[in-house]
Amino acid sequence: MAAVLGGLGVAVAPCQQRTLMALQPSTPPASATPVAFAARVARAGDFLRQHKVALRNLQWVVVLVYALLLVVPVFLPLPDEKAHLFNNLTVVAQFAFWGIWWPFVLVSMPLLGRAWCGWLCPEGMLTEWASEHGRNKPIPKWMRWGGWPFVAFALTTIYGQLVSVYQYPLAVLLVLGGSTAGAMLVGYLYGRDKRVWCRYLCPVNGVFNLLAKLAPWRYKVDEDAWRASHGKKVIPVNCAPLVPLRHMQGAGDCHMCGRCSGHRDAIQLVARSPEEEVVQVEKGDAWQTALIVFGLMGLATGAFLWSASPWLVAAKQWIATWLIDHDILWPLNDNAPWWLLTHYPDVADSFSWLDGALILAFIAAGAAVVGGTLYLALLLADRVLPQRGPFSLHKLAQSLIPAAGCGVFLGLTATTITLLKHEGMSTYWVNDVRFALLALALAWSLRLFWRLSGLRSGSILRRTAALSIVGLGLAPFVAAWLFFFVIW
Repeated sequence: MAAVLGGLGVAVAPCQQRTLMALQPSTPPASATPVAFAARVARAGDFLRQHKVALRNLQWVVVLVYALLLVVPVFLPLPDEKAHLFNNLTVVAQFAFWGIWWPFVLVSMPLLGRAWCGWLCPEGMLTEWASEHGRNKPIPKWMRWGGWPFVAFALTTIYGQLVSVYQYPLAVLLVLGGSTAGAMLVGYLYGRDKRVWCRYLCPVNGVFNLLAKLAPWRYKVDEDAWRASHGKKVIPVNCAPLVPLRHMQGAGDCHMCGRCSGHRDAIQLVARSPEEEVVQVEKGDAWQTALIVFGLMGLATGAFLWSASPWLVAAKQWIATWLIDHDILWPLNDNAPWWLLTHYPDVADSFSWLDGALILAFIAAGAAVVGGTLYLALLLADRVLPQRGPFSLHKLAQSLIPAAGCGVFLGLTATTITLLKHEGMSTYWVNDVRFALLALALAWSLRLFWRLSGLRSGSILRRTAALSIVGLGLAPFVAAWLFFFVIW
């Protein structure tokens, strides 16, 4: 204060200075802490921009490790019961891909946004590298179709189950390596210095987009500062995932690479409520709803549960008996190639044509029962609430993102738990953690639904009725995972 008065030309005696200093608070005002925190967050975004070369070098290291774990196990014998993490590279690769990588990449999305995509993803790195040296063709219209996130996720999930991608290196090379080859081909053909594959065709792009909406960080655009920068010399920014920077409002498409931080003095990394994007920004659309309801909560649940289902075993026995009685034997043959159905006779693991058909039927049933029930519940809840806007049902579906993401995480960590058991680790605590995670995710989804319903109705009665309907619609999803906890 004394300095301020002095700056205004007001003479301040030493005694007055001491008096004024004594009147100053000994701690900063409450607003100083949020301001300081916001400054640190913004500096983190600037740090990523300033160290983009180091970040790129880190990505190349990840690419090398990825290639090693993807390719080398193919040339090694399949692990036996004596194989462990400390003595077998194939087991190491299995644990790295399915025990750590995929489950915890999912966890990183609601924590850090799509930082995995921008910082570490080998496919993102390789498709952008190929694009730098490619043909720079315009992106075709068919590639921009909004249904690819759902279709790519569904096909990859189903195919991975048919070839046992969690168990065998050849299947891993086919599924993950095939995806990587596709990413490089698309990068080479389309765009310049872009990640066209990541934006439109990556099998997990839609999943990551949904989960990143829950992240407590995003790059925010100051529209006034952007307009004020017109006419000034500005260094252009290459947004590899093709996000329209000026109109960027959420974190769903952003790869959190930091390249745009400080651009036009209008973009900076900020902290936010994890519910902000779902409640205030995102409207949703039919394909996102399909991915949430029929993909993550329906199809994925069936894909994770079929191997533990006693009903599938009973159905197979009944159908096999009927086929034998009618002298129809070809469906019982296990002569399909390994790239179509699991076929590893050396370890007595081969799927018959009947096995493949039943797996497909079980996954489809999961999508129909779990996803269909949920979609019907959303339809009814949408009718209960007053109609506001053309995408009201799809806006409500966004509330299910936490539960949907948790279900996929629980399914993926089943492999983690299996591998830990094989290493002799005690897992008595696992079900308690599973119950807790599922309960928290469901509670968060219901809270989000309650907030979204409040945007359409001030009636507690209507909102409670709609919430109850969606709660009942979640029953098959919850029952499926409780069953999984008991038998796995």
